[in-house]
Amino acid sequence: MLDGLAVTDGAVAIGTAVNVTVAVIVHVLAEQPDDDTEDFDHVVEASLHLASGRLVVMGCTDYLPDAARFDMPADWIRVRASRRNLAAAVDADVDSSESPETAEQLRLQAWPALFSAPHIIKRWVRPET
Repeated sequence: MLDGLAVTDGAVAIGTAVNVTVAVIVHVLAEQPDDDTEDFDHVVEASLHLASGRLVVMGCTDYLPDAARFDMPADWIRVRASRRNLAAAVDADVDSSESPETAEQLRLQAWPALFSAPHIIKRWVRPET
């Protein structure tokens, strides 16, 4: 839970700081992106084997047939999840997604890469309340 990352065969799950809608952007890349960790609060990476050549991105309450799909090579890929605006989202009232100033933002980047262990690049720690 602390890392906001769960990895199993065929799936990578990204935890969020809030239990409401978060803004998600997906970038399918040809190669590993540059490091821009300083622009984010929490950054994690994991490998995922795409046997089908389709990356499916969905929230925990989304309906699988309606989920967004992205074509990628059928092989190992690396997924980097970079999250920001976490303190503002946590401090907001019940639904922080109502305003861009308080919405948690999640950027997913995916590119072909050999398998490697999950990695916590930058960890955000929720402030004590």
